Amino acid sequence: MREFLLIPWLRALHSLKDISERLRLNNMNILIAPDSFKGTLTAQQVCDIIGQAFAETINNAKIVKSPAADGGEGLCACMHEILGGELKNAVVSGVFGEKISAEYLMLSDKTAVIEMAACAGLPLAGKNKNPEKSTTFGVGELINDAVSNGAEKILLGLGGSATNDCGFGMAAALGWKFLDENCNAFVPVGGTLTKVAKIVKPEKTFDIPVTVACDVENPLYGKNGAAYIFAQQKGADTAMVERLDSGLRHAAEIIKNDLSIEAAGIKGAGAAGGMGAGAVAFLNAELKKGIDILLDAADFDKKAADADLIITGEGRLDFQSVNGKVISGVAKRAARLNKKVITICGSRGNGAEEIKKLCISEVYFACEIEKSFEEVKRTCKEDLYNIALKAAKSGVV
Repeated sequence: MREFLLIPWLRALHSLKDISERLRLNNMNILIAPDSFKGTLTAQQVCDIIGQAFAETINNAKIVKSPAADGGEGLCACMHEILGGELKNAVVSGVFGEKISAEYLMLSDKTAVIEMAACAGLPLAGKNKNPEKSTTFGVGELINDAVSNGAEKILLGLGGSATNDCGFGMAAALGWKFLDENCNAFVPVGGTLTKVAKIVKPEKTFDIPVTVACDVENPLYGKNGAAYIFAQQKGADTAMVERLDSGLRHAAEIIKNDLSIEAAGIKGAGAAGGMGAGAVAFLNAELKKGIDILLDAADFDKKAADADLIITGEGRLDFQSVNGKVISGVAKRAARLNKKVITICGSRGNGAEEIKKLCISEVYFACEIEKSFEEVKRTCKEDLYNIALKAAKSGVV
């Protein structure tokens, strides 16, 4: 009899808990901090689409958008969104030396934010990808333009490059000379690094602080180096990868002999076709995790502390995602704050299961079937919205 009398009270208690939970869900603080979906959507667009889906599903949700980047494509846009500043344009050399207009950001404290991808990025190579012929000369020209416009510090974002020249092209634009065995000066590219016999410093060396935003820790050469890990996606076949790796080994030897710098052993030396090593050798740069630079600039930890749910993502989830990319950076910081994280990505790549190493509750993919890149570009917004809507309705919150 006593148990029978308790049933209405238990039902009422359960109902109150249910109401309380629904009230909590209807007043959630949601932080959205994704990378761009390379070649299709900017990080801001990803924020907007995911935010729309969750706002339509969860009543009175407070949605905070914090577009992120790992130091490659999107760095300038994200820093501009966070810190303001003035976007500037310069005519510089493109991937194969053609003249293009490239953009960089000048912050109020006279820090120039430069993306290597703005003039040496893989999308700029189009169908002609060839890391033996591509150059970073335009990166040096962008740096020169920034300095001539009053830059007192440089933040250089690596990543998304079409190059494998160890930053020698960049250095040539800044006045460094590279001589062959006949003492003739030339601008090396990935396929001619082995022809460099001597490096000659410019009369006036680069003397302003340079920080490099770098998302990988790969060495310069070897099986985990720039050529073997990244050159294939830049258009290299197996034979070319071996030649490029030999070129990087030679570059490291020349840098050691002529500049007394052990470039090969630097963490991140192999980033962006060896630009990590080149930045240290020719710019006296400091390498830092790009995602940490950007998350600090965005005051991410403070935003995350107020969040009930954090959503991150990138275009393709693969084995690299857990090592210095946006997803890993966001997940690791969220874990320190004991915050729930879900990931919404464009597609699944090799090694996507590595995501299990991170404290992520759920993973969603906008595209689970094989599509041509043209079709992906056509349907990406709709696909992302639909999967975000599914995530919002699934109870992950």
